[in-house]
Amino acid sequence: MPALIHWTALVLALASAPLAAQAGAEPRTRPERTAFRETSRYDEVVAFMEAVDARSPRIHLTTFGYTLEGRRLPLAVVGNVRDASPAAVRASGKTVVYLQGNIHAGEVEGKEALQVLLRQLARGAHAAWADSLVLLVAPIYNADGNERVSLTNRPNQLGPVGGMGQRPNAQGLDLNRDHTKLESPEARSLLEMARAYDPHVWVDLHTTNGTFHAYHLTYAPPLHPNTDALVAGPLNGEWLPAVVRAMKRRHGRELRDYGNVPNPESPWAAGRGSERGWYTFDHRPRFSNNYAGLRNRFGILSEAFAYLTFEDRIAVTGEFVEEVLTWAHANASRIRRATEAADRRTLAGERLAVTARLRRGPQPVEILMGAVDTLRHPYTGEIMLRRRDVVRPERMADFSTFEAAETEVVPAAWLVPADLAQVADRLAAHGVRFERLSAPVRMTVEEFRIDSTRIAEQPFQNHRERRVWGRYVRTERVVPAGTLRVTSSQPLGRLAFTLLEPRSDDGFLNWNLLDAALEKAPGVYPVVRVMPGG
Repeated sequence: MPALIHWTALVLALASAPLAAQAGAEPRTRPERTAFRETSRYDEVVAFMEAVDARSPRIHLTTFGYTLEGRRLPLAVVGNVRDASPAAVRASGKTVVYLQGNIHAGEVEGKEALQVLLRQLARGAHAAWADSLVLLVAPIYNADGNERVSLTNRPNQLGPVGGMGQRPNAQGLDLNRDHTKLESPEARSLLEMARAYDPHVWVDLHTTNGTFHAYHLTYAPPLHPNTDALVAGPLNGEWLPAVVRAMKRRHGRELRDYGNVPNPESPWAAGRGSERGWYTFDHRPRFSNNYAGLRNRFGILSEAFAYLTFEDRIAVTGEFVEEVLTWAHANASRIRRATEAADRRTLAGERLAVTARLRRGPQPVEILMGAVDTLRHPYTGEIMLRRRDVVRPERMADFSTFEAAETEVVPAAWLVPADLAQVADRLAAHGVRFERLSAPVRMTVEEFRIDSTRIAEQPFQNHRERRVWGRYVRTERVVPAGTLRVTSSQPLGRLAFTLLEPRSDDGFLNWNLLDAALEKAPGVYPVVRVMPGG
């Protein structure tokens, strides 16, 4: 974990330092200072965080890594802890909640809402939360993308009219597709933070510009079918429904689980069939909420509706975070117990999904469809859309969850050849535990024999994703010294399964990390496994 930095020296070097130096005045965000025409720049976010830190003994500032261009990723640790260190947070024994904004730097509402939340906390609001929670607040995750402001980013979105950042980072990578392959310094920084602080809850704040529905905000829990029921059960059955009710009762907001009604002619509709319905997005752990679930943690995705005004998108995002934290505060010990119990699970011998498909719900659901008005951007003349206060209920098929399409039995362990350095590096970055064999061992293993392979015709995130088919065959072999032994009986066993199984749709093979090994031995997957009792 990077050492704590001297924030006063950093802030004095920033162009926006006067924001933090206003004697007696609360800091204001850039949207607030510009009548919501502009969004905050990196230096302003850092200065704002310094200003609220100066106002509260419960706010402690640190960083959790770097962007490609060398910007420090700011983190506010909020709670009854002595400092911002992981040791202090762990020693508190409290439930830890990570709040992240701006993974897509054109979706800026989370960045602004988290600054407002920090200001509220600095003035003493929600003081009871500190009895059971420690918050890790990261308003500006994609800091490089944030600085690439353009008036033409995020077409059709209703402001800010002064422009916003771009979706990818400085490498051109979508950071919300990088949680498994780990090719960005931001993703590696995030996992360094996760290994150090081990938050029980991950909340990722976005903005959606899809279907013209009537919801102010949509949300998603972990969608992977391998998510432990100890996590998925209370999140889907209690926590999120309670937030929906509170948002309606306290704020007059309409919320629903994330979805779109795809146009059959849209590329997004590919593979979703022709039936009109409410379709969620993806189950794979390359996405943050799904990744958190496979770490046995509570992952929550928030998507403010892009056609609300910028001011209202900030407000509804902040309200959602407040209600999520209110429930977490009241149920903090339950959250901790659930994650601890999930971490203790023994998975060997269970059958888990290696691929998944959308599950059609047993009954149609009522979806509140809406409408938009067309406006013109005052400086570019391009079309912007504004949500109309129209609600048109429609019953349609429900495709908001996933089920296993193909499954595999979880082994006792995987054996990874010592020369697969990229695999070892990424396992360590994820925090997956392994040991190296100190001497050669003869044992019975299962080897995956590849019958066929398919490589995607079109590149995605600089990769041509690979799929393989085949079968496991038992064989005797001498496993050499230095081989990595990765057991499934560890807290990240579900994640290890997804990363190492050959047929996994988001594993290391899928992301081409094993292409060189497959060229040497085309018919054999290089990672073998040991079954229970083997």
